[in-house]
Amino acid sequence: MKRWQMARFGRDSLSLVEVAVPRPGPGEILVRVGAVSLNYRDRLVAEDGMGMALQFPFTPGSDMAGTVAEAGEGVTRFAVGDRVLGTFWPGWIDGLAAGPRAALGGPRPGVLAEYLVLPQDWAVAAPRSLVDAAASTLPCAGLTAWTGLVEGGLRAGETVVVQGTGGVALFGLQLARAQGAETIVVSGDPAKLERAKTLGAAHGLDRRAAPGWGRAVRDLTGGRGADHVLELAGGDMAQTAEALAQGGRVALIGLLDGLGFSAPTIPVMMKQAVIRGISVGHRRGLEDLVRAVDLTGLEPVIGAEYGFAELPAALDHLDRGPFGKIVLRVG
Repeated sequence: MKRWQMARFGRDSLSLVEVAVPRPGPGEILVRVGAVSLNYRDRLVAEDGMGMALQFPFTPGSDMAGTVAEAGEGVTRFAVGDRVLGTFWPGWIDGLAAGPRAALGGPRPGVLAEYLVLPQDWAVAAPRSLVDAAASTLPCAGLTAWTGLVEGGLRAGETVVVQGTGGVALFGLQLARAQGAETIVVSGDPAKLERAKTLGAAHGLDRRAAPGWGRAVRDLTGGRGADHVLELAGGDMAQTAEALAQGGRVALIGLLDGLGFSAPTIPVMMKQAVIRGISVGHRRGLEDLVRAVDLTGLEPVIGAEYGFAELPAALDHLDRGPFGKIVLRVG
């Protein structure tokens, strides 16, 4: 089989190599990978490991959809021929995560391979309504938006602000709409804002416009503000604090503006705001998301698809800030 791997840090060290197909042991499944979706995190891991100690040669990538090709002794959750997704955090089943975690694609070996072996508990059934390319976008981007909004108590009639038009942002838009909430999208690209409106965004705001998008959110909501903000940039969160309603919730997700964040104390205190760190989510949340996708007909937004051998070009596209997800077709 073929597999992408890195000999050291740096995107220039990525190479497509041929290795033996692994075999599943007791309680494990062999998955024939159909598609892998890329995340901003994959870029960071390839460049410097995000501070993690990786074992080289290292295979990146965390999100995949595929089909069970072989089941080891004692496997009960899946059978040969079942379509599955991997889970981003192996072993996190539900509730609060206990102790240290190690994600697929760093520090655990990732999924950019034609076949991979997973313990059966590290996988969930794929949605029946989606092909592998679309389904592969759920384990990280889809689940992150689901955890931030649906697991965060989103209700019909509330207002949601999403930042940008990447994978998590557009999942947030689609999930909010499916829940009966109004969505405001903030972006620096007018063309992408117009595209977001075709997906159901009620309003699009230019993040660069004066006096700031936080004030604009309050104006659009009659002074009330947003009940939920998917904070995908991090860094200076003054506009986010300005946009919040009383009791508003911030799902702190992104690292685009660095590994630190700050927010003005008085507005956060006076609004009794809740800032909740989101680290993708657990297996039960992914299973709930899969059911919701099948029931609502939600179609993930894919910005572009590439062949398996075109990983460098796909990463270059990720650098440019796609509208939606970038996916590699594998099988």
